[in-house]
Amino acid sequence: MAAPRNLVVETGRLVKDEETAEDSPTSKKPVGAKLDGRYPLTGWEFTVAMSVFVVFTTGLFCIYLTMPAAEYGKLKLPRSISDLKMLRDDLGTYASIYPTKFILGYCSTYIFMQTFMIPGTIFMSLLAGALFGVKGIFLVVFNATAGASSCFFLSKLIGRPIVLWLWPEKLKLFQAEIAKRGDKLLNYMLFLRITPTLPNLFINLASPIVDIPFHVFFLATVVGIIPASYITVRAGLALGDLNSVKDLYDLKTLTVLFLIGSISILPTLLKRKRIYE
Repeated sequence: MAAPRNLVVETGRLVKDEETAEDSPTSKKPVGAKLDGRYPLTGWEFTVAMSVFVVFTTGLFCIYLTMPAAEYGKLKLPRSISDLKMLRDDLGTYASIYPTKFILGYCSTYIFMQTFMIPGTIFMSLLAGALFGVKGIFLVVFNATAGASSCFFLSKLIGRPIVLWLWPEKLKLFQAEIAKRGDKLLNYMLFLRITPTLPNLFINLASPIVDIPFHVFFLATVVGIIPASYITVRAGLALGDLNSVKDLYDLKTLTVLFLIGSISILPTLLKRKRIYE
């Protein structure tokens, strides 16, 4: 008797041929799967991401080339509180001698780090407080907003597979919450920005994927990061009393942030109450 059409004998066992396997429901991965640990970007997406990175890196390198050399040793990015304490005086001298070029280099570095999700922007914010005092909050808010906006558009271009790879379940929950908000979306985004409910990195990457309009994202970022930026800049003023980044957000500080954030969603809560009444 002839073998069944959809089966072939291979190494002593029966397996489905390619046509049957492709039609099998189990051969398709569900949306949001982690891709079995494989790299999430296609070749084209990786090329685009690398091209953007090279353009930003080249621009940053050109800015650094125009900056005068420091006479007191090598300047480096602060990666810890101890680095900040060691660099504070030298950087203060450099900033006072070359204020325009220092601010240009500082802003470019901050935006670059925020765009490409490089850890360490918290130390840059502390540095603004240590060098410029309370006025440093304007620098921090400007740079954080510009970097978050740049990350938003980069994610719009190639971010979907990365977010699906890293946070599939969190993305589904975020999308469901966004769908509920309607005309109160700005209030909800303000709440997320003010409070540490979701990491800013996730918000920056996921927002374009769940179709949050850029103007909502931008306004929520500009206003929402002000409280945390103020706390960080004030901590930079008292850098000598700071031992760890964890000291920035104690229970009292977190409580204050959540209280401020609750004010932003108060209109939504009141509207729901009127509907139920």
